[in-house]
Amino acid sequence: MPTSISLSNLLGRSPFKPLQQHMRAVLECAREVPGLFDAVVAGDQDKVASIKAKIFEEEANADTIKNELRAHLPKSLFMPVDRRDLLELLQMQDSIADTAQDIAGLLVERQMEVPAGMKEPLLKLAGRCVDVVESAHKVIEELDELVEMGFRGKEVSQVEAMIDEVNKIEDETDELGLELTRQLFAKEDEIKPVSVMMWYQLIQWVGDLADFGEKVADRLRLLIAR
Repeated sequence: MPTSISLSNLLGRSPFKPLQQHMRAVLECAREVPGLFDAVVAGDQDKVASIKAKIFEEEANADTIKNELRAHLPKSLFMPVDRRDLLELLQMQDSIADTAQDIAGLLVERQMEVPAGMKEPLLKLAGRCVDVVESAHKVIEELDELVEMGFRGKEVSQVEAMIDEVNKIEDETDELGLELTRQLFAKEDEIKPVSVMMWYQLIQWVGDLADFGEKVADRLRLLIAR
């Protein structure tokens, strides 16, 4: 995603435009995660490294947008949104990109072999966690309409329904993550202790993608409520 767009011009109109642009970059990071695990399952470490490079590039792009937004965000806004709330929302979005980067970094630094029986549930978990981020992104894309309507009316009800869907999918990822963790611990005697620890960390990080996605949506719900 190019970063040549003048963020100062965007900010001149609204801080929500770069916030949305940041979320799009964050989403691109998350979208690469299932492919990482596909490559791990296939034993294709070159592909893992290639995807890792894409994630790191997009995460750097997200950081550029984040830093520009922070630098140019006015201390007072004549809008029904507090500056602190916007910065918290930005940080939650950024945590998604950071987590994707952490996952990619570990999979490159330590060549991992997926334990027997865990391949399909691992790929399912990764896919559904990205679904949460996708859904949170759709919610953020509604910011323009929400602001235009003054955070009132029919648009609010539609966004709240979208947030409910984010919560529903995230609950599903919690169950998938718990089941995958149980499977991992059931194989403790068959796997090296360090590998157990690494896989446990990876499962937690994949789940964090969904957790932060849900937090993004829930933070927007709080903005609406205020």
